[in-house]
Amino acid sequence: VTEDRRPRKRGGQTAEKVMENAFKFERLEVWSLSLDYIDLCYALAEQLPKQEKYNLNDQLVRAATSIALNIAEGSTSQSDPEQARFLGLALRSFIETVACRRLVERTHHGRALQDLLSSSEELGQKLFAKLQAMRHALVNQDETRLAVHRPRSAVIARR
Repeated sequence: VTEDRRPRKRGGQTAEKVMENAFKFERLEVWSLSLDYIDLCYALAEQLPKQEKYNLNDQLVRAATSIALNIAEGSTSQSDPEQARFLGLALRSFIETVACRRLVERTHHGRALQDLLSSSEELGQKLFAKLQAMRHALVNQDETRLAVHRPRSAVIARR
């Protein structure tokens, strides 16, 4: 018996369309930016000399990948503070990629890779701003929620 592997229709949509963006993180602009940033980091890492294979190359790729993975993992969090914590980890991984790029720039490799470095810098700044804004919104939202539920005496005591 051969299995029919054609997409099944569900509510007028193919199974692929239903599964498209099935997870919250896949609908986030910051996730999409992180994937583009990973592509640039991979392209940059591939251009590094062989002696960097197990050093800067691997470190850059691992850190860039960690950004996207933390965004995804944080999106399944049960609370805003927990999601903000994962975005903080994504920010730390991003900073790690910046450090890797600075090391590439500082070495003789930087001159040969200027286009990739410039592209990753530009996209990286946008990604960093989005990560910070999303994390800041989650933290502020949680602080506002806490302030609403805080007894008046606790508010006065903090002043």
